[in-house]
Amino acid sequence: MGQSFLILGAIVMFVGVGAGAFGAHALADLLAETGREGTFETAVRYQMYHGLGMLAVAILARQTPSAWLDWSGWLFFVGVLIFSGSLYLLIFSGVRWLGAITPIGGVAFLAGWVCLFMFALRG
Repeated sequence: MGQSFLILGAIVMFVGVGAGAFGAHALADLLAETGREGTFETAVRYQMYHGLGMLAVAILARQTPSAWLDWSGWLFFVGVLIFSGSLYLLIFSGVRWLGAITPIGGVAFLAGWVCLFMFALRG
C-alpha cells in the first residue's frame, strides 16, 4: 500500500498546490465577491495537510506494512475527497447543503489520525 499512498499523496498535493494558486489568482475576484475566501483557504489547507499525512503513511508503510497504516491512508484520502471536495463544490455551486457533508470528511481525518496513533502504539 505504500506505493499507492505515495502516488495518491503526490496527486493530492499537486492538486492542492494548483487549487491554491488558482484560488489566489484566477478565482480571487469570485471568492471576494461571494465572501468565500476563507472557505477556499480551509479546503486547500486541509487538503495539503492530509496529502502530507498520506506521504508520511506511504513512507512508514514501506518500512513496516500495517493494517493501521492502510486504514490511515485511506481515511486521509476519503477525508480529502469529502471535506475539501464538498467545500470546493459549495464554493462553485452555492449549494449550501453541501456544508452538511463536510464534517463527514472531518471525521474521516480524525479516524485516520487515530489509526496512525494506533500504529505508533502497536506497530
